Amino acid sequence: MSKVTVTGTFSLAGRPVRRMGYGAMQLAGPGVFGPPKDRAAALAVLREAVASGVNHIDTSDFYGPHVTNQLIREALHPYPDDLVIVTKVGATRGSDGAWLPALEPADIERGVHDNLRNLGLDALDVVNMRFMGSIHEPAEGSVEKQVTALAELQQRGLVRHIGLSNATAAQIDEARGIAEVVCVQNHYNLVHRDDDALLDDLASKGIAYVPFFPLGGFTPIQSSALSDIARTLGATPMQVALAWLLHRSPNILLIPGTSSTVHLHENLQAAQLNLTADVLDELDAIGKAQG
Repeated sequence: MSKVTVTGTFSLAGRPVRRMGYGAMQLAGPGVFGPPKDRAAALAVLREAVASGVNHIDTSDFYGPHVTNQLIREALHPYPDDLVIVTKVGATRGSDGAWLPALEPADIERGVHDNLRNLGLDALDVVNMRFMGSIHEPAEGSVEKQVTALAELQQRGLVRHIGLSNATAAQIDEARGIAEVVCVQNHYNLVHRDDDALLDDLASKGIAYVPFFPLGGFTPIQSSALSDIARTLGATPMQVALAWLLHRSPNILLIPGTSSTVHLHENLQAAQLNLTADVLDELDAIGKAQG
């Protein structure tokens, strides 16, 4: 069985979480909409992740909508004491599956209550305020209204900690003037390195950085150089890409998602890959060549 204890931990919401976590988005149906094709398999993946040492799960009630949170509750409630569930607000889903902004204070409160109800919790460990931006890239603009609304819910005891998703450096600074920010979740991977400077700055502040699309997302990372390196290491290209992220900075927490227990274990095994300085230099060169 793959275990994830070898990568160490990083503090999230004041608790040590293992750096290889799990993202639940892929448990919903196609396009992150509707029920899973195989509900039993989805439940099995969640249980196997926790049994393998994962204690950080990323989700949102707009995945499905409601689907992934209901699966998490069915599979894992009552939750292990060390499990940190991170959710997010800032969007809803249309009847056609469209992603719709939900950024007014009333939307944010509704989103928090949806997450609480479907996860079966009285308070949420961490809530990321998700800004739509240009979908997968942030766009500048004030976040005062949204973060203030979330901070008020924190003061009411419904939210323990606040994070940001799809945010710029300026937005993070603005948010930190309103409330403590414990994590930032942005698009980042081996070949998408726009947040290099931001990542290092957050590391210096002790703030967790959680890359979404760590394997390229809807367009998986393709690189002959990466494939060659993986072959020499006896690993898959995606395992090497995940291992590179773990080596990149100690504040990176990974949340690769899958609906397969086989793929889950492949991802977890990436935590055991030791990349030498020479290999890291080669991988860095791939990112610079495609950046």
